[in-house]
Amino acid sequence: MTTATISTFEPDGRAIAYIDEGAGPALVLIPETGQDIASLGTLASILVEEDFRVLRLAPLDTADSVDALAQTVVDVMDAVGLDHSWIGGHGFGSTVARAVARGHHDRVNGVLLMAPEDVDGELVDDIPVLVIHGTDDEVTPLSVSERLVASAPAIASLKQVEGAGHLFPATHPGETSWFIEDYLDWD
Repeated sequence: MTTATISTFEPDGRAIAYIDEGAGPALVLIPETGQDIASLGTLASILVEEDFRVLRLAPLDTADSVDALAQTVVDVMDAVGLDHSWIGGHGFGSTVARAVARGHHDRVNGVLLMAPEDVDGELVDDIPVLVIHGTDDEVTPLSVSERLVASAPAIASLKQVEGAGHLFPATHPGETSWFIEDYLDWD
């Protein structure tokens, strides 16, 4: 496990906690609503050990618009000197990740959606998307991810974590990290 230090970025009077660790290809991780910054910690640690740079955000304020939250993600990326990255999210964090791809196309290498919410809106045409979903998710049915991938088969791929529920990034971090590393081919 890596030793993570929480930092705070304070633009416009907002305090946004984040952890930036590792070196190598970058991945931003945005947690599910109701989860804290530690919820993706084990997953992040495994990825850092596999030579990823992981920028992990604390939960974002759901009272803000999704577009404002996407801008917040980009603001934190700017603060840590990250020009471009894969943008990943779990649950509501996936909705924000998709908004970052739509609004800041030039900053996004790809999108990682873990148990994405069932929201309207197409995927961005030329940005690759990895969708990971637990087969026993009772919060967001697997069919949501299956429909999303079916809507854009040329750019989207689905990996399933067998027997896992909605919190699979925390309960199955090894398998989740393997799917990420394998898909991104960052050996």
